[in-house]
Amino acid sequence: MQKRRSNIASFRKEKRPRINEEIRAPKVLLVDGENTETLTSEEALARAKAQEMDLIEISPKAVPPVVKITDFGRFMYQLKKKEQKQKSHNKQTEVKMLRFGFRTEQHDLERVADRAREFLAERHLVKLVVRLRGREMTNKDYARQKLLGVVDSLMDVAEIEQEIRAQGNMFSVVVRGKRGG
Repeated sequence: MQKRRSNIASFRKEKRPRINEEIRAPKVLLVDGENTETLTSEEALARAKAQEMDLIEISPKAVPPVVKITDFGRFMYQLKKKEQKQKSHNKQTEVKMLRFGFRTEQHDLERVADRAREFLAERHLVKLVVRLRGREMTNKDYARQKLLGVVDSLMDVAEIEQEIRAQGNMFSVVVRGKRGG
């Protein structure tokens, strides 16, 4: 039971770089602005102490490990800021579905296309679906043409991600915003 608790404690421990005496490598590569030099850990630590700063292991897997002399609190603050910025740029894309019927009029189809443009501007995928009911199933070509008409009206801002497919009583197509535009 004791072993399990220690695993949980180490799991909860925040992942952070090694600092000062935690650095166990015999030799390290000290990066100081433009200058880089290979030193023993003790020499690098002595330099950090002389400047009243911390020795932080930047790249532990490099041979020898790369270290830097800086204030640890400031370093962690910059790291968290960088992670936050990356998170904001990596917004999750969703698949937004827009459905319309076999007998939907042109004005309503234009409204569906406008809504799709809004979703595409937010970098979402858009799944357009035309649903057939009852006797409409006998005229599948008309439904396919109606769906193609909406897709064609979006081709200036979108490209087809997934071709038109029949799924039971529906035809669907997935479009994605054009890359780099």
